[in-house]
Amino acid sequence: MANEKVVVFRCGQEEYAISVDHIVSIEKMDRINRVPHLPSYMLGMTKNRGELVPVIDLEQILLHQTTEDEARLIMIQVPNFLFALRVNEAKEILDIEEDALKQIGLVNYAKTQYFKAVANLENRMITIIAPEILCDTLEGIKEIKAYVTKLKE
Repeated sequence: MANEKVVVFRCGQEEYAISVDHIVSIEKMDRINRVPHLPSYMLGMTKNRGELVPVIDLEQILLHQTTEDEARLIMIQVPNFLFALRVNEAKEILDIEEDALKQIGLVNYAKTQYFKAVANLENRMITIIAPEILCDTLEGIKEIKAYVTKLKE
């Protein structure tokens, strides 16, 4: 692994990060159109630059809760899918040196495959998330991807 430039954000009390290569933008929480019968982690759809974007609640996925704090939406692009990740706070862009990135055993656990590494910094630890793996491991996401693709046609 080489140095990695990431966007750091907070979910619950912990810090997480995603590579800037996947980040399209960071937006204020806007109107979300709730859609019945979606998985609990899916808040609904929002509009971003004229495009309908599904909103995934990372706090619901990780902690099985949603706080009503002022949140941010991180627009993330993975191959053939644009989605918004709801987080509590988008904090900073950070360049993490290769030797600070540690592989973790939890990446082998089926429910946390999307944890790519942990940045072990002097006074903090930041869990790095692979958004393409996150998307592929969520229950029901294939149907949501198909729906969004159909909307674009």
